[in-house]
Amino acid sequence: MEVKIESSWKNQLQGEFTQPYFVELTKFVKNEYKKGVVYPAPKNIFRAFDLCPFDKVKVVILGQDPYHGEGQANGLSFAVNSQTRIPPSLQNMFKEIMSDTGKPLVHIDGDLTRWAEQGVLLLNATLTVRAHSAGSHQQYGWEQFTDAVIRALSEEREHLVFMLWGNYAKQKGAQIDRNKHFVLEAPHPSPFSAASGFFGCKHFSSANKYLISHNQTPIDWL
Repeated sequence: MEVKIESSWKNQLQGEFTQPYFVELTKFVKNEYKKGVVYPAPKNIFRAFDLCPFDKVKVVILGQDPYHGEGQANGLSFAVNSQTRIPPSLQNMFKEIMSDTGKPLVHIDGDLTRWAEQGVLLLNATLTVRAHSAGSHQQYGWEQFTDAVIRALSEEREHLVFMLWGNYAKQKGAQIDRNKHFVLEAPHPSPFSAASGFFGCKHFSSANKYLISHNQTPIDWL
């Protein structure tokens, strides 16, 4: 089956594309796009992978679902399209970055392409969603696919940073080999939980210290 995804990821995940679950998932997703409005745009379903090839990944930030409002989802977890109002969780991420680094943001754009191109894989557990219907594409196979993504990174790479925010992300990250990788856990940056430990977690500086200690270029979060 022909899947349009960046070549290094295609090589790593080739075995998934012929699995029965993925064939059924593809049928489901194609049908959903035919029936109504689905986010993100089809060309952006695998955008996180296209911007961040397998061997370039340094940091993984795990989200759950794409945004389901108009003009928001763009294929990168927590990110929104340019000129779109920045959602509360991303606002809180920006606040923590400024607090953590002690510096003001240079960029206030919510697109986050700038992070992806530096090696930050902004991965949602589910890669599509029906408009105005949160969680509508969960349990159709995306979770199995993104589990395979995490497993491949854990097994084939080393010295990666995984940022797991909230219980869902922590559960999904259970398969990560913590002897090879640096796993950072905190409450979700949502307004409902950010004050219970996301603020002050210092994950962004911690990630950079770890990368530097393994002779990698740190991420410019600003």
